[in-house]
Amino acid sequence: MPKRSRKPRDLNALAASIVDQATDESAPPEPVPDAEKDPAAVALGRRGGLKGGKARAAKMTAKERRDSARRAAQARWSKPAE
Repeated sequence: MPKRSRKPRDLNALAASIVDQATDESAPPEPVPDAEKDPAAVALGRRGGLKGGKARAAKMTAKERRDSARRAAQARWSKPAE
């Protein structure tokens, strides 16, 4: 469970914290994201992802594939309309 922030009991400190939050002066700087992903890692992950579904389907029996497809369709149709 996330920790709750405690508000200062002193009215002046409370007012100062409210002003800081409203003006975003006390906000920490945002982290700089990485410029680009490693192309070798992306290619390796994609290669494994491309063969994963076919390999899984090849191992399943016809009944297992049918059950999996039925569960997938139910999951798609049970989502609320956007």
